[in-house]
Amino acid sequence: MKRDHATQSSYNGPIVELTKVNKHYGALHVLNDINLQVPKGEVVVILGPSGSGKSTLCRAINRLETIDDGSIKIDGKTLPEEGKALATLRADVGMVFQSFNLFAHKTILENVTLGPIKVKGMKKSEADKLAMQLLERVGVANQAGKLPAQLSGGQQQRVAIARALAMKPKVMLFDEPTSALDPEMINEVLDTMVGLAKEGMTMLVVTHEMGFARKAADRVIFMADGKIVEQAPPNEFFTNPQTDRAKDFLGKLITNH
Repeated sequence: MKRDHATQSSYNGPIVELTKVNKHYGALHVLNDINLQVPKGEVVVILGPSGSGKSTLCRAINRLETIDDGSIKIDGKTLPEEGKALATLRADVGMVFQSFNLFAHKTILENVTLGPIKVKGMKKSEADKLAMQLLERVGVANQAGKLPAQLSGGQQQRVAIARALAMKPKVMLFDEPTSALDPEMINEVLDTMVGLAKEGMTMLVVTHEMGFARKAADRVIFMADGKIVEQAPPNEFFTNPQTDRAKDFLGKLITNH
C-alpha cells in the first residue's frame, strides 16, 4: 500500500516508544516501569496471563488509559494529554478491540468512511472509494450496504480492521481481537491480520492465539505482574522460554489445548 507522503516525517526512530511507563489502579501496579520500542514494520505479539497488564499497555499507547508517569511517543512525538493534538496523533494509531464497536445504525460503508470524512476532511467520493478498496482487502466488500447486525462476528471484526485502516495509521493496535468470536470465525480475522503483517504494517497484538504469534510475529513480549518479563523471536520464545513465569504459562497452554 502506497504511503501518503504528506504524513511521512524525516524521523527514523521507533514508531512506538514507551519509556519508564507506570500505571496504578489504587494499590495495584498494573504497568511497572515499562520500556518498549517498536520499529516501523515490526509485528509484536504481547502474551501473558490475565491481569498481567497487556490490555492496559495497549490502551495506554492510544491514551484510552492515562499513565501515572513515564512517556509514550508515537513516531517521535509525545502523546499530548487531550484536545485536538491528541485526536490528530490518535488518528495515526488504529485500534481494534474485542468488541467491534461499529455504529449499529450506519451501513458497513458508512462505518468505514466516517473517520476519513470527519477527522481527515476527505471528500465523500474519495472516502467511499478508499472504503471499498479496504473492504475488498478484508474480504467483505459485498456487505458494504448492510448494517453491522446483518454480518457475522468475524465479518464485523474485519470491518473494524478496515475502519481502522481507513485512517492510514502508522501503527495498528489489536486488543484480543478474536476473543469474542466463535471458533470458526477466528481464523478469518487472523488471516486478515497475517496479510497486514506481510504488507509491512507496524502492529502490536494482544492475543491468546499462539498460532498467530508463531506465524506473524517478529517478536513476542511476555508480560506478568505488570512487567515485561521476557522478549524474543517467536521460535525462541516457544521452544526455549528463559523464565519460570513463561515456562509455566506455556506449560498451562499446552495442557489446555
